[in-house]
Amino acid sequence: MSDMTPTSGADVKSHVTDGALIQRRRGQIVAAAVELFSRQGYNDTTIIDIARKADVSSGLIYQYFSDKEDILLLSLLDVLDSYKREIPLAIEGLNDPLARFLAALEAYCRVVDQRREATLLAYRSTKSLPGDRRQLIKAHELATNQLIAACLQDCIDQGLCRPVKVELVTYQLVTFAHSWALKYWRLNELCNLDEYVAEGVDFYTHALLTPKGWRRYRKLRPLPAGQAEPNSLP
Repeated sequence: MSDMTPTSGADVKSHVTDGALIQRRRGQIVAAAVELFSRQGYNDTTIIDIARKADVSSGLIYQYFSDKEDILLLSLLDVLDSYKREIPLAIEGLNDPLARFLAALEAYCRVVDQRREATLLAYRSTKSLPGDRRQLIKAHELATNQLIAACLQDCIDQGLCRPVKVELVTYQLVTFAHSWALKYWRLNELCNLDEYVAEGVDFYTHALLTPKGWRRYRKLRPLPAGQAEPNSLP
């Protein structure tokens, strides 16, 4: 374990000083570790296993990480950081609050699809970290969730969504996205990602949108030609 309490992945100690090389090598090692941790479990995976999978020596791994726990920490932070990168990119340039909310949710789902193994790893192995590092993961998770929560709050403030407990609903939305990875073995037999996301968007818009929100939604996403609006909708 590192001899300091980390506040970010940057605090995982390395004997290498070249920043670009650190990023490249750690990315290579973390990718191998995520696959192995997900398939055979964190406790049953050794540094030697990771080295073989990454096609590097065990000694090289210790140039970039102090121990296996460091690798797990960066593996979990990596998937959380991918949400923090991709969601802002998805909503960049969108001024309409509802468009931003829908784009943020869909981007979250797509990152989960791209990082299914890492998402599973986060559920299975966060408990393997000591308390201080679990708190770090939780802090990053909260920061990621805030990207969704802010979009939802904007929709509520503008009367597009009904008032709800924003943090609670955000966790329900996040759990919906994570379920694509958690139950992929079955969901993949029932639908593809686009269909899964579309069903989720349909479900949550019915649960959240006000009449004003529905009018805005239909401007953003008109019904296909010849399809009538359901009578139950405002």
